[in-house]
Amino acid sequence: MKCAVTICLVPEARGGPFVYHEGLSDGCARASALGFDAVEIFPPSADAVSVEELQVLLKKYRLKIAAFGTGAGWLRQQLSLTSIDPSIRRKAVQFIRNMIDLAAQFKATAIIGSMQGRIEPGTERDIALTRLADGLRELSVHAKSKKQFLLYEPLNRYETNVFHRLEDTAQWLRENKLSNVKILADLFHMNIEESDLPKAIRAAGAAIGHVHFADSNRRAVGMGHTRMKPIIAALEEINYRGYLSAEIFPFPDSDHAATQTIKSFKRLTSH
Repeated sequence: MKCAVTICLVPEARGGPFVYHEGLSDGCARASALGFDAVEIFPPSADAVSVEELQVLLKKYRLKIAAFGTGAGWLRQQLSLTSIDPSIRRKAVQFIRNMIDLAAQFKATAIIGSMQGRIEPGTERDIALTRLADGLRELSVHAKSKKQFLLYEPLNRYETNVFHRLEDTAQWLRENKLSNVKILADLFHMNIEESDLPKAIRAAGAAIGHVHFADSNRRAVGMGHTRMKPIIAALEEINYRGYLSAEIFPFPDSDHAATQTIKSFKRLTSH
């Protein structure tokens, strides 16, 4: 397994669960100094990222890109794949499609979290899920054409009413033959929704494509009460070789959060 840390480029998300907020150069320099393998980037849009600048930074600091988040499409424009408005759904698909194109240049994945939206009042669940499946199918086909897969993140009940648990998500993806969509297992959301985190990870198995490495309070691992050793053991059991990416609050500040993350990662994964 490899360790990544988040860099947020969206001013409106400054209070959100991202470690670094001072730009790509600053975030990459700090991540590299601590020994992270990669960074996960939360940009305002695909065209807000300079591919050339990022390539230079990655080479300079010997980093990879773990993933690109698409949540700014929801945060800034209220775009979602489950909207009752077809024009909004089309804009959401295009926003994510552009992010897939950006991510593919770095052999990285795009994350669909908040842009899944919510099942809106008066909308039947089956209809909303059909809209979601249609959007994911189109996007996953596009990701496959770029030799990448797509990440879908179940969120906790306070953020969406679509899917909350890994098992339900994995079953729905299978039923809809969305084989190029992998699950993002966020340990913070799982702490709220799963009764047994290691069991949920084992059950999802190869469907897991990315992990958000966060403690129960969405602070750095080791600053909450989640029992991490059994979770790491479960990930090893399913032969997970992807990233443990710190999508966490910069508490008490960015440097402390990142340092605590890398210490916890090394402690938990060294044998």
